[in-house]
Amino acid sequence: QVQLVESGGGLVQAGGSLRLSCAASGRIFSINSMAWYRQAPGKQRELVATITNGGTIANYADSVKGRFTISGDNAKNTVYLQMNSLKPEDTAVYYCNGALRGPTGWGNYWGQGTQVTVSS
Repeated sequence: QVQLVESGGGLVQAGGSLRLSCAASGRIFSINSMAWYRQAPGKQRELVATITNGGTIANYADSVKGRFTISGDNAKNTVYLQMNSLKPEDTAVYYCNGALRGPTGWGNYWGQGTQVTVSS
């Protein structure tokens, strides 16, 4: 069974930094892409950043460009989200997502989410 487990959320003041981690575990044969999404109260889940092609191609939502960096450690099946210059509007539950090939084939997997709260 494939699982994604996030960590690293918390409370931070505006202008501060946090680093989120997402570890994929289980029988994983291949990873196509990993991504971070977020969902603020009363809003739809939105894509924050993606990383593909073995960690060589990254894309970002306009709202986080220049402040967030997504990276991956292929050996550990782990993806990170370094978040700098945080703003109150970054407050949300952050979810890890992975397009992975496990024992039953390709699937779209989600973590349980980690809360990020930015105070003004």
